Amino acid sequence: MLNKGNVFLVGPMGSGKTAVGRHLARMLHFTFHDSDADIEAKTGVDIAFIFEKEGESGFRVRERESIERLTRLESIVLATGGGAVIDADNRRALAERGVVVYLATSIDQQLERTRHGRHRPLLNDTDPEQKLHELMSHRATLYAEVADFTVSTDGRRVQLVAEEIHSELRRAQAT
Repeated sequence: MLNKGNVFLVGPMGSGKTAVGRHLARMLHFTFHDSDADIEAKTGVDIAFIFEKEGESGFRVRERESIERLTRLESIVLATGGGAVIDADNRRALAERGVVVYLATSIDQQLERTRHGRHRPLLNDTDPEQKLHELMSHRATLYAEVADFTVSTDGRRVQLVAEEIHSELRRAQAT
């Protein structure tokens, strides 16, 4: 499975993609990338500002460009944004260029992990629980569809999740 050379993490906001991705990259001796951080570095502004000025559609164009570029790198772990899977081009690039791992988490866990953050533009000025349910109703099948395998992150430490992914990658590589 690792003959694809990259590991891409997908899942909803608050599933732990960035934290798990950093840890997994160290374990694999890969370079870690985060598509949201990449967009911020390229634009010089945060994601919330892009949403405010360009709307979600403007952000999604930038996200597509970032994922297209980053997935062409080698030996990376990439944490994608929660909505990256809604774009068919992103799903194709992820599926073709790496092992895709869906970090699944409950709405309750998402609420707990995102409640103090102000950098989640889709949760601003709305009922967060209702919005997370709405997002998952549209995205859950896309996460599962693009993923090579799924790992639950509910109530689990980052290190244990990364170790489970690492073990699954090694097991698949041995077969």
